[in-house]
Amino acid sequence: MPATLWTNARVVTADGGIPRAPQPGALEVLTEGGQILAVGPALPRAGAAIMDCAGRLLTPAPIDCHTHLVFGGDRATEFEMRLDGVPYAQIAAQGGGIRASMRATRAMDVDSLVAASLPRLDHLLAEGTGTVEVKSGYGLSVAAELTMLRAARALGQARRVRICTTWLAAHALPPDYEGRPEAYIAEVAIPGLTAAHAEGLVDAVDSFCETIAFTPDQLAPLYDHARALGLPVKIHAEQLSQSGGTAFACGYNALSADHLEHATAADAQAMAASGTVAVLLPGAFYTLRETVLPPVAAFRAAGVSMALATDCNPGTSPLTSILLTMNMGATLFRLTVAECLLAVTAHAARALGLQDVTGRIAPGLAADMALWDVQTPAQLVARIGFNPLHARIYQGERVA
Repeated sequence: MPATLWTNARVVTADGGIPRAPQPGALEVLTEGGQILAVGPALPRAGAAIMDCAGRLLTPAPIDCHTHLVFGGDRATEFEMRLDGVPYAQIAAQGGGIRASMRATRAMDVDSLVAASLPRLDHLLAEGTGTVEVKSGYGLSVAAELTMLRAARALGQARRVRICTTWLAAHALPPDYEGRPEAYIAEVAIPGLTAAHAEGLVDAVDSFCETIAFTPDQLAPLYDHARALGLPVKIHAEQLSQSGGTAFACGYNALSADHLEHATAADAQAMAASGTVAVLLPGAFYTLRETVLPPVAAFRAAGVSMALATDCNPGTSPLTSILLTMNMGATLFRLTVAECLLAVTAHAARALGLQDVTGRIAPGLAADMALWDVQTPAQLVARIGFNPLHARIYQGERVA
């Protein structure tokens, strides 16, 4: 891409504080070859194409750092069951939940999974998103989990977007491993991870550490194997109960711990020490009608970075709006506007280990940006069902 000077914008770099009322033209952004070359006032114009942003808000492109975007089937009937008072744990015990998605996902090949997932991805891209994390976890066999990750990689070829893939075979037990979690980890999760790594399909490793899933002791061999392969780890933890998963993952310097409704102040201290990002998922909190809030005050006090993500999945967070996710983060979890914007930019990048790649408007990073028909960050967070995107910019090129 030729050099382009983005001028007359209200620039929010997410590289430090978030101004409440950024002034048009106070900062300019120079990009070339898909990268940000310079950020500052009155940058040199020689040889650069001039992009007049007409006073619009310019931010880093949002990052959705926790999704289950690739899956088969539909679980709207479970939504009805929950409305009738049936708890999620009971639905799962009756063959619903993750196992229901397993059956539908196993019946699909790469092409059909891509076709089913593209509309969900396009919803995210329509709100400016530049990076999306996609987990496996609905195949629950080596072959089906690999198929999911191949589909995820294919999404990154079908659209101008950065796709990060996560191995989540330790999501639930398939019926043939009922009561044998250690065997499942040894025979499916670990060998499958080896195969995914050899094929270049996996960027990180995740698990569901919960009473209805896996314990830290059961997950330890998988995380040891991830470390041996040089792969970073993440964890779903403390969503439904205090499982000890957060402290366990911090022992592996996890990139993130996600959900965290039942996390403690001690968990927050452990995350601060290990540099682990707290990924909060208000879509699941809302859908499951949870009442225990994640300990946001403890995260603030400990200096833990907080990210927000859609948790897009077929059952407990059928959400494909990063803008609504920010609004939910503010309304449900009482995050500030500044915290919400950092949560889907700089902090979300850290949750994926991409802090030196994207998530901020800073020299040396990818020119992933979003131009909005608003003037302040609060206007992005406050409104519901409102998409003010003017342009999505991926690696310096306007793509929508």
